[in-house]
Amino acid sequence: MAGRTRAHVFVSGTVQGVYYRANTRDTARERGVDGWVKNLDDGRVEAIFEGPEDAVEGMIEWCHTGSPAADVEDVEVEYEEPQGEDGFEIQY
Repeated sequence: MAGRTRAHVFVSGTVQGVYYRANTRDTARERGVDGWVKNLDDGRVEAIFEGPEDAVEGMIEWCHTGSPAADVEDVEVEYEEPQGEDGFEIQY
């Protein structure tokens, strides 16, 4: 896991029903970041980003804007030990 970092992210605002998860998945795959993204019952989106530090940091920055129809209010980030995520998927 050397050279990899893991970020656990919670995004709040208007982030459900605006293709936020699909855009997150596509952007993460383009940038070579592994992990997952899903909607939470409280209206937030939760994501795990795992990969090279610069790519993960880029995804966190991306989350502040997200999909074109989203209105992001806040992005919370917790860093964790990498767990070997492979690929990037939407979880339901």
